Amino acid sequence: MKTQQLPWYMNAMFYEVHIRAFCDSTGDGNGDIPGLISKLDYIKQLGIDCIWILPMFSSPLKDDGYDIADYYNIHPDYGTIDDFKQLVNEAHHRGLKIISDLVLNHTSDQHPWFQKSRSEADSKYRDYYVWSHTDDKYSDARIIFLDTEKSNWSYDDQAGMYYWHRFYSSQPDLNYDNPDVIEEMQQVMKFWLDMGIDGFRADAVPYLIQREGTNCENLPETHQILKGFRAFMNDHYEGKILLAEANQWPEDVREYFGDGDEFHMGFHFPVMPRIFMAIRKGDASPIHWIMSKTPDIPDNTQWCTFLRNHDELTLEMVTEEERQWMWEEYAPDPRMRLNLGIRRRLAPLLDNDHQKILLANALLYSLPGAPIIYYGDEIGMGDNIWLPDRNGVRTPMQWDDSPNAGFSTANQNELYAPVITTGAYSYKRLNVSAGLSDPNSLLHKMRHLVEVRKTHPIFASGNYKFLAVDQTECLVILREYQGQKVICILNLSDKNQMITLNLPDDRDKILIDIVHNSKFRHIKSDQTTIATDAYEFLWLKISN
Repeated sequence: MKTQQLPWYMNAMFYEVHIRAFCDSTGDGNGDIPGLISKLDYIKQLGIDCIWILPMFSSPLKDDGYDIADYYNIHPDYGTIDDFKQLVNEAHHRGLKIISDLVLNHTSDQHPWFQKSRSEADSKYRDYYVWSHTDDKYSDARIIFLDTEKSNWSYDDQAGMYYWHRFYSSQPDLNYDNPDVIEEMQQVMKFWLDMGIDGFRADAVPYLIQREGTNCENLPETHQILKGFRAFMNDHYEGKILLAEANQWPEDVREYFGDGDEFHMGFHFPVMPRIFMAIRKGDASPIHWIMSKTPDIPDNTQWCTFLRNHDELTLEMVTEEERQWMWEEYAPDPRMRLNLGIRRRLAPLLDNDHQKILLANALLYSLPGAPIIYYGDEIGMGDNIWLPDRNGVRTPMQWDDSPNAGFSTANQNELYAPVITTGAYSYKRLNVSAGLSDPNSLLHKMRHLVEVRKTHPIFASGNYKFLAVDQTECLVILREYQGQKVICILNLSDKNQMITLNLPDDRDKILIDIVHNSKFRHIKSDQTTIATDAYEFLWLKISN
C-alpha cells in the first residue's frame, strides 16, 4: 500500500530566529540577514525544516519590530530586500523553508497610514484605524499588556479623538471593517510570497474585529477575513502556509482551522505551561487534562507546539491558583514576571538540568503537533532578567568563546544587548562550538532527538491515547499510525518509577528502543512492567 504523502508542515521541525540576536556580519552590534545566511548550515544540521523569523520590517522598534512602519521594506539594521531574497534562495538551496511574521492586527503609530489617519479627517486613511470620540466603547475587551496599558483606547491630540489598540499605545489597531485594509494586507502578503517565502506566522489574529457587547476576540467576522486570506493563498501560492498565533483555549483555536479552509497550523498555547507544571509536580495530570480539552482538527492541519519562545511564558490559560504556584516555583524574583507570564528561558526554568530539558522536549515531541525550537535553547542558553520587557530572553546567540560570544566584532558597548558573561550560562563555557566538540553535550542530544522524531512520522500524524493514567508519576502515551505503534514513557518525577502496562494485543512482540536503536524488551504476558530512572524517557516501538 502506498503511503499518503503528508504536506510538508505536518512533520516539520521549526526553528525560531530573532535576526537581531543571531549573527552580526557587519560589526555594528546587530544581527542581520547576511549573518543568518552564514549560519544556515548550522540550522540545517540541527534537523530543522523551516525557519520562522521575527519581524524584519522597517520599524521604530518600540516593540522589537512588531510595530511596523513599512510592510514593504527591511529594517536597515538587518539588511536589504536583496539580502532577504538571497536568504530565501540560500535556505531553499539547503532544503530549508522560511516563514515570517505577518503582523495583521496593528501597525506602528509611525506608519504613514496612521500619520495620515490622525492628521487628515477627510483622508481615506482616517478609516484605516478604529477611532472614537469616547473611550467607553468595547468595554468588555480585556487589556492584554496589564503592566503598561490602563486602557485599550488612547487619545490623539492631532485627531482630537481616541484610537483603539489591543497592545501598546504605540501600536494602533487596523480597522478590518474597511475592505481597503483587507486589500492592503493581501498586497503585503503577495509582495513577500512572490519573493519566495513559504508562508506566514500571523500575529495576534483573534483581535481583528470589534463588536459592542463582546470581548472583541474570535468573532465570526474575523474568521471570514482570515478565510479570505487563505483562499487568496490557495488560489495563487500552493504549498505555502498560514500559522495562527491565537493565544486562546484549544476549542477557540479549533475555529481558526475552519473546515481546513482557514489556517494550516495553529499554536497550542496552554499545553506549554502544563508541561512545566507536570515536571515540577512529578504529575502527568495537567497534561491529561489539557489534552482532554483539545478537540480534533481537520485532516492536513496541524498544531504547532513549543516550550519557549520570544514572549513571556504565558499563564493566561491557567487558574489564578495555578498562576500563583507557577510564579512561586518558576519566577520567585518579581523581575522574572511580566504581564500574566514568566520571562525566562528554558534552561533556567529547568534548573540547567540537561536531563529535565531533554525530558521536556521529548514530552513535547511525544504529543501531536509540529514542534518549534527557540534559538539558543538547543545549547541551553540562559537569560538576563535585568533587561527590560521581554528582552531578557532575546540576548545574542552564543557561538563560541571569542569576544561577544562570536556574535559580533563590535565593541561590547555597541551590542544591541549584552551577551551573558557570568555564571553557568556564560558564553565562555556555554556556546555552539563547545557543544559541537563535546559528544555528550545538550546540542548533540537535541540533534539526535530531533532526528529520531522526524524519522518516525507516527509522531506527526499518529493517533494518541494515554495509558497507565492512574500511575501519574509517569506520562505514558501510545501513538498509532498505519498499523505501527510507539509507546512514549516519560518519568516526570525525581525518583525511579515502575510502570505497569496492559498490552494484551501485543503479547509475544518486541519493544524496540528507537532513541538508542536497540532491543528493549520481549513482551511475554498481557502485563508488562517497565522501570524508569528519575526524569528518564523511553520511546518504544512495538515490533513483531
